[in-house]
This record gives sequence, structure tokens and C-alpha cells, in this order.
Amino acid sequence: MSRRIVITPKAKDIGDNFVVRRSLPHLTKQMVGPYIFWDHMGPITLEGEQEMKVRSHPHIGLATITYLFQGEILHRDSLGTEQPIRPGEVNWMTAGNGIAHSERAKPVKGAITLEGIQLWVALPIEFEDVDASFFHTKEKDLPFFEHSGAQLKLIAGEDLGQKSPVPVYSDLFYYHGKTSNDFEYQLSPKREGAIYLLKGEIEIDDQSYSGHDLICFDQGENIHFKVKGDTEFMFFGGTPFPEKRYIWWNYVSSSMEKIEAAKKRWKEDESPTVINETEKIPLPTDR
Repeated sequence: MSRRIVITPKAKDIGDNFVVRRSLPHLTKQMVGPYIFWDHMGPITLEGEQEMKVRSHPHIGLATITYLFQGEILHRDSLGTEQPIRPGEVNWMTAGNGIAHSERAKPVKGAITLEGIQLWVALPIEFEDVDASFFHTKEKDLPFFEHSGAQLKLIAGEDLGQKSPVPVYSDLFYYHGKTSNDFEYQLSPKREGAIYLLKGEIEIDDQSYSGHDLICFDQGENIHFKVKGDTEFMFFGGTPFPEKRYIWWNYVSSSMEKIEAAKKRWKEDESPTVINETEKIPLPTDR
């Protein structure tokens, strides 16, 4: 039995009283495979004039994956994309050598409840400087199947004979799963993984987990958990990179020099601008 790393997310206000639960990066575990950032947004209910406003901000060296359980968010970026995302759909944005984007939501009638997961996937060193791109996937186009008594939706990557249409750059997998039975899965010798609990309680090696724990597993590990009631979870991982990744604000790179150059571009207004946006998040000064 390996030493189990369990991360309890920290609540963080990302602006306008919109609170997320952040699990990665963490002092005990910076990355799971190529995944370097994990935010559980909401649930939060917006009413009247309330809005979620994640103003224009930049990225390099990563891809973002947005997946919603409730609500609707409007994505805009410097490529000219303006794409709403709804529950079960996927927005995959490749930052590569540089992109800026914003995310907004507000009630149309009455109130709207928002909840979802946004994560960042670090790009392999040979793809860190690719041109930025954006890809949207409808829920009906994602593989949905059963494995070990669980209903699994493959959001991104390739696994168990299934392949998501989302265009990834490295070996990874990302599932939304539900089960009322015990679950078993074998990680490949190259892959590490993690399970994030959305609902319910599970038992692994006689230890119980609930709430919003992120439970990490070593490469090649046989994962078996006992379910206590109906359980809903996110399951993700992949092959780790051989090189270190630096993360500063919204930037991820194998090179601190690239991050410093990106900081300079944003500070001096030399980065791409986002379609139909006038507000931007300034470069932090306290980092």
C-alpha cells in the first residue's frame, strides 16, 4: 500500500465574491500527470443584477478545460471566440505561446446557479509554444459507457478503449463518474491519477473519504474503493512530464524566462485583446 496523498481544497475568492475550491497546485502535490490546476466553481446562485465576471486575463504554456454541472458561462478570447458553455459540454482552450480570455455569467430571468470544474493541463515541452486555439464539444459527442459498475463519461483523453474528441497534447484521461457499487480501475505503469469526490462517501484501504477530498494514486496502482450510497466523482490523470513546471499567476512553463516575458507583455499591454471586452485583470504586484 502506497502513502496516500489526500488534499482538502482551499476556498479562494476569484473576484466579485465568486468562491472556488482549489485543490491543485498544492504543497504536497503540484501536479497529477500533466494536470497542474484544479478549481471546483460554486455552486453559487446569481440573482437580479449579480454577475460572475472573470475579466480578461492571459495564459501561456497550458490548456484549460471547463466542464459545467449547472448554469451557463460565456467564454470570450483573443482569437475572436465567443462560446457559451452549458452542463455536460466541454471548452478546451490551448494557450500555447499566448492567449487572453474572459468568462462571464448573469441571470437572464430570475436566478441562475453555477457549478463546474475548471482545470489546467500543462503542455509538453515540444508544444508549449504552439499557436493558441479553442475547441468546444457537445455532451452527446463524448463517450459514455460503463466500467466496473460505474457510469463513466470520458471528458478528455483516451482510455479503456474509448477516445474523447477533445484535442489533447499528451497522454491523459479525465472522467465524470457515478456509481452505487464498488469501483475498481488499474492505472498503467506510466500513469498516475486522482479521484475528486463530488457527492457521497468512499472507503479506500479501510479509510473513509467524503466532502470534496482529492485522493491521489501512484503510477500503476490498482484503485479500488468501496461505495457508501450513491457516489459522484471526477477521475483524472496521465503520464507525468520529465521536466519541472513553473506556475506563476495564470502562466505555466518549463522556463521562467518565458513567464517573465509573458508578464512583461501583459503589464505593457502588448498581449492579445479579448473580443468585446474592455475590462482586464492587472498583473499582480504581490507575487
